[in-house]
Amino acid sequence: MARPATVTIDLDAIAHNYRVAKSQAPARKALAVVKANAYGHGAIDVARKLEAEADGFAVACIEEALELREAGIRKPILLLEGFFQADELADIGRHDLWTVVHNQAQLDAIARADLPAPLNVWLKLDTGMHRLGFAPDAYRAAYRRLKALPQVRSLTLMSHFTSAEDPASPATRHQLERFERVSRDCPSPRSFANSAATMTLPEAHHDWQRPGIILYGASPFVADPEVQAQLKPAMTLTSEVIAVRELRPGEAIGYNGTWVCEAPTRVGTVAMGYADGYPRQARNGTPVLVNGQRSRLLGRVSMDMLMVDLTGLDAGVGSSVEFWGRNLLANEVAPWCDTIAYTLFTGITRRVHRRVLG
Repeated sequence: MARPATVTIDLDAIAHNYRVAKSQAPARKALAVVKANAYGHGAIDVARKLEAEADGFAVACIEEALELREAGIRKPILLLEGFFQADELADIGRHDLWTVVHNQAQLDAIARADLPAPLNVWLKLDTGMHRLGFAPDAYRAAYRRLKALPQVRSLTLMSHFTSAEDPASPATRHQLERFERVSRDCPSPRSFANSAATMTLPEAHHDWQRPGIILYGASPFVADPEVQAQLKPAMTLTSEVIAVRELRPGEAIGYNGTWVCEAPTRVGTVAMGYADGYPRQARNGTPVLVNGQRSRLLGRVSMDMLMVDLTGLDAGVGSSVEFWGRNLLANEVAPWCDTIAYTLFTGITRRVHRRVLG
């Protein structure tokens, strides 16, 4: 390995976090959400690690599902966006995938399909996200029609929270009430709980949980340390100092001189940039750890490099720099970049060396 930019994935941490999610409702089932390459952690590695204990997996689309099947994953896999073209149904049946149905066109396509085997369908209700799902006044009719189709083996009812990570939001209560009211006459298993609801909303647990971000060690409750304390961060992004400069007061750092030294400053250049997935919008002062010592970003992030403050630190060329991970939470870094942990995790690019533990 030459350039030191490295992302380390701890699969044991992910297994621990799945068990934490499962423990919130141990009598119920939980799909491990591994869409978007397991939030940047490696879907195949994560699914192989969890297959012995996970009740199933959830992905966004058939391409992600087939990648897992080709890797030997046999547990149920749910397509959270369903299918986009009717010709996907043959592969869905052939590979025993589960599919969400969220609109009339998908329902009609199933009714017309000649399938190798009947499907396990998750029927989505729009309870307020207004993104996907049948409207409340159309949901029961869709349920009855799917229930009558020979192409359908089983039905699970589902919806999606808009604001479960915000305990003060009235939207969560309204969505729960709408889901209960509309589905009352539709006797089937149910699924509503995302990561936030899995951890704090027992009335949303129903039959299937769908933990996502908590699997990867980041709490959806950024300001609440209690949930985070139960989780283990699974991704650590690191690199090394490759050059050191001693700068005088008044000297500027980086493109456009967005940081000007107010005092003598020792600056380390680090092999990490936005082409590696570190956010360009990270502000001056964004926290980093240098040899385990807390420091900060100075100046604008470049494509391949960035600068950190080494003033007063025991550090030099070759010193390690942690950008987020076990010792510096992604949830702390993300607000400095005007984003969330999800985008930090999913943004790591292929040129960053990948190290998998566990």
